[in-house]
Amino acid sequence: MSKQPPLLEVKNLCTQFLTARGVLRAVDDVSFSLRHREAVGVVGESGSGKTVGALSMLRLFGPLDKVALTGQVFFEGTDLLQLSEAELQHIRGTQIAVVFQDPLTSLNPVMPVGEQIAESLRHHRRLTQAAASNRARELMELVGIGDPARRFDDLPEQFSGGMRQRIMIAIAIACEPKLLIADEPTTALDVTVQSQVLMLLNRLRKELGMALMMISHDLGVVAATCDSVQVMYGGRLVERGTVEALLSRPNHPYTTALLQLAPRLDGELQRRLKPIPGQPMAAYGERRGCRFAQRCEFARERCLAEDPPAFKIEEDHFSACWFAEERFASA
Repeated sequence: MSKQPPLLEVKNLCTQFLTARGVLRAVDDVSFSLRHREAVGVVGESGSGKTVGALSMLRLFGPLDKVALTGQVFFEGTDLLQLSEAELQHIRGTQIAVVFQDPLTSLNPVMPVGEQIAESLRHHRRLTQAAASNRARELMELVGIGDPARRFDDLPEQFSGGMRQRIMIAIAIACEPKLLIADEPTTALDVTVQSQVLMLLNRLRKELGMALMMISHDLGVVAATCDSVQVMYGGRLVERGTVEALLSRPNHPYTTALLQLAPRLDGELQRRLKPIPGQPMAAYGERRGCRFAQRCEFARERCLAEDPPAFKIEEDHFSACWFAEERFASA
C-alpha cells in the first residue's frame, strides 16, 4: 500500500532580504516534509530563520519588504510560491492558520473579541452575522473562555495574557485549518499558563485532526507538544528527527549545545548551564562551510570550507554534520 503523500513538502526554500547592507540570507536551502496530523517543532536561537521560514511559506511579508523567494512549498500538491495573492488568500486562514507570539499586536484593541472571531468566519466561510456570532461563542467555549455569552463583547485589554492567546487560537481554528503554525505562542506567559496553552493546543490538534508546526526556542515546549523536531541554525536545517531521538541522542554539536542550555534537575543538584561560545555567523553575503563551525569545539578544516549534507544516522534522524556518523558511533 502506498503511503499518503505529505500535507506539506518544502524543497530548497531560500529567503533573501535586500537591505542597505547587502543581501541577507535568512533561510538558506531548507527542505522538509510534514504529514497529516503530525506535530513538528522548529527550534533554534533568535535569528536562526524559524519564523522567517514560516512567513515565507505563506508569503506574509510587508509591502515595503524587499524579499526574494526561491524553492518550492507544496501544500497538498500545490506550490504556494506559484499562487497569486488572491489564490493564496483562500488558503491563509482556512487551510493554514497562524498563531503569533504577541496577541496584543495581533488583536484589534477597539473591537470586541467575539466580533474578531466572528469576522474570520464571515470573511472565509461567508456566514451570516448571527451564525458567525453563535459559532464564535462556541469557539470561545472550546478554547476554555468561560461564560462566552457575557465575554463576547469584552475588549482584548479586559483579558489576561493567557486568555488573549486563547482568543488568538480561537480565531486561528475558526475555519478548522489542516495546518496550524504556532509561532512562540507561550513566550510571554508564566509557566502555569504556558502549560495550559500547550495542553489546549494538544487537545485541539487531536479533536480537529490538524497538523501543527510549533516554532520555539524552548525545547521543553516542543517536547510537550510535538512528534518530531527540526533544529535550525544560521538559516539552515542542521538536524531533524523524532523528539525522543533528538532529546536522548542529539547528534549535531549545535543541538547538543542547545540541550546544555536547558535548565533541568540532575538528582538533587541543579546542573550548571553551559553557554554557547562566540556569536552566530553574519547572515550577509555568501557563506561557506558549516554555519556553526566557528562556534563548534569539534570543528575541523573541512567544516570551515564545505557545506555538510544531511546524513542519515537513524531511521527518520538526520544530521548536517561532516562527522555525524563518527559522533553517532561514539555516542
